[in-house]
Amino acid sequence: MKIGIVGLGLIGGSLGIDLRSQGHQITGISRQETTCKTAIAKGIVDRASTKFDLLQDLELMIVCTPISAIASTIKQIIPHLNTDTIITDVGSVKSPIVKECSQLWSNFIGGHPMAGTAESGIEAAQANLFTGAAYVFTPTEQTKPENIAKLKAIALDLNAVPYICDAQIHDRAVSYISHLPVMISASLIQACLQEPPDTLQLAQILASSGFRDTSRVGGGNPELGVMMAKYNRTELLRSLYSYRDNLDEIIDLIEAESWDSLAGVLKVNGEERSKFLN
Repeated sequence: MKIGIVGLGLIGGSLGIDLRSQGHQITGISRQETTCKTAIAKGIVDRASTKFDLLQDLELMIVCTPISAIASTIKQIIPHLNTDTIITDVGSVKSPIVKECSQLWSNFIGGHPMAGTAESGIEAAQANLFTGAAYVFTPTEQTKPENIAKLKAIALDLNAVPYICDAQIHDRAVSYISHLPVMISASLIQACLQEPPDTLQLAQILASSGFRDTSRVGGGNPELGVMMAKYNRTELLRSLYSYRDNLDEIIDLIEAESWDSLAGVLKVNGEERSKFLN
């Protein structure tokens, strides 16, 4: 398949590596000429350009830009595509993207590969990033079944696990397992920073794996965190309110010294946690 990738960072570059290794012909588009040269030199793409004039013969276009730029990028590339080209994206929020972009292009299907690292840019691209990861697609009622089948085949070429679901259900689910943890983690770091200097200094010295694990996502890319909150605002607020209610219940149990009840909550959590660790 002839595939185009706009945005040759961690996700776009990693897609290029794996899809090209499976025999697909990859065309890369980047704003930076140096990124295009690097992508070609590293064998991530077959060809690359800062312009859109290489896109006419593509069967699939994958938009790997930040969420805020997905719709505007699609508007730019549409004049250069043939009418049968499938467009998908890799944004972590789907409802607003699908609503806008499916009106721009009838063959648009929202996508979200659930993989990544703390690194960014073309130098961070790596093989096998998507192996074993979920790759979610969010078609609409107007989506052609054969186009869904093509995207599922692409996910399988990446050794990912394709899932098909409604965009809103996707956004509600990821608000809990992806976006909410970022905000909780950020709040944890912020709470520590409000302690007096002597307490804060000792906490920084003593912090080990527990703090490292629970604070990791809150210390990441601030732009990405803002985009999660902005584009998935309704579902993120819903999950934050739910989390706050559950946190209040735990506070109540500790204040009341209801140790057996607290133990019960922690026991259930311990039993259920493994179901989230696929």
